Parts: sequence; C-alpha cells; structure tokens
Amino acid sequence: MSLSIPPSAAINALTPSQVDFLKALPKAELHAHLNGSIPPPILQQLAKEYVPSEEDTGRTLSAIQSGVESLQDGIVFDNIHEVFKLFPAICALTSTKGALARATDAVLAEFLEPKDGEEYPQATYLELRSTPKKTAAMTRLEYVEVVLDAVEKYRPDQAALIVSLDRRMSKEVADECIEAAITLKERGRRVVGVDLCGDPNVSGH
Repeated sequence: MSLSIPPSAAINALTPSQVDFLKALPKAELHAHLNGSIPPPILQQLAKEYVPSEEDTGRTLSAIQSGVESLQDGIVFDNIHEVFKLFPAICALTSTKGALARATDAVLAEFLEPKDGEEYPQATYLELRSTPKKTAAMTRLEYVEVVLDAVEKYRPDQAALIVSLDRRMSKEVADECIEAAITLKERGRRVVGVDLCGDPNVSGH
C-alpha cells in the first residue's frame, strides 16, 4: 500500500520542533538543473530586458516569444508540462554572458544563502548542472567558464559544477562539451563530473 499526500500537508502535520529539526539538518542538493532553478523574479527581470537575437527564427522564435510573454505576465503553473514549455525562452534569456552570470548567481544564492527571516539555507552543498550552450555571444567553453565564475565564489565544500550532455546532441557537440569539461578541470576549475540527460527515447544525430 502506498500513501500520497501533498508536501504542504506533510509539513503541516509536523510539530514546530520537528520542522525546526529538519531545517537545521545539513542538506546536499546533487542534481540542480541551472535553467530549471532560476528564481522567478530574476526570470521576469531578464524577460523585460529581452531583445530577440538573429539566431531566434521560425518555430524557435515563436516558442521563445510565447515563453517570454508568460514570464512577463507572471508565472503560474498548473502542471509540470507547462514548465518545460518555458525552456526555449529561458535558454534565450540566458544567452549572453551577463544574463547567464546573473541567473547563476541567483540560483546559487537561492540554495546556499538563508532567506530573510530564516536561520538556515536550503542546502549546505550544491552540485549545479548545466548543458554548455553555444550562442552568438559565447562559445560552449565560455558558457562553462561563466557558470564556474559564479560557482567558485563559494567554497569547494559549498558548490561545484556538473557538465551535462543531452542525448539529442550530435557526437560533435557532445565531444565539444566533454572537451570543455576536461580543459577546465585540468586548469583547476571546479568541474566535478559529466552526466547524460534528456529523454532516453531520443538519440542524437
């Protein structure tokens, strides 16, 4: 027999001392997706500043504009599938070094720094993961460098980076991402692993 209840109901069933105990426990987040963890206020700021790129054409541009409009209007999700519809827009909003740095800083702070009125952070150690993206403003290597610049503002026992490979990638792109991870690791940067992500039923070229 299995029992399924909303997380809020589970928390509300605890006593205040039990909640305090759970908050005080050191926690590790080992699989936080960068683009899926950006705080909504930061996404909305970036959406207001968004200017379409020459790279954004056709169906991609339509998906981006739809996502940007949703972010500008305020984020309300009825189910998890609506979250995935925003990813084209989020990728477009973080396609410059400055925007990517702001987003990464915000994600790290969300996990590792106590919020106003709270004594403890959400996590004491965070392994952030992200797929290197090539844009008009940066190479895949530069993408990883920007993320690492933010990660390395924290101690090694607080934050590190996993480079992700999407199953839909071509071999050439996957090789480029792995080479970026190896190059930066050899330079002493805080890359702690490579993972394979994406739909297992979809393969690359």
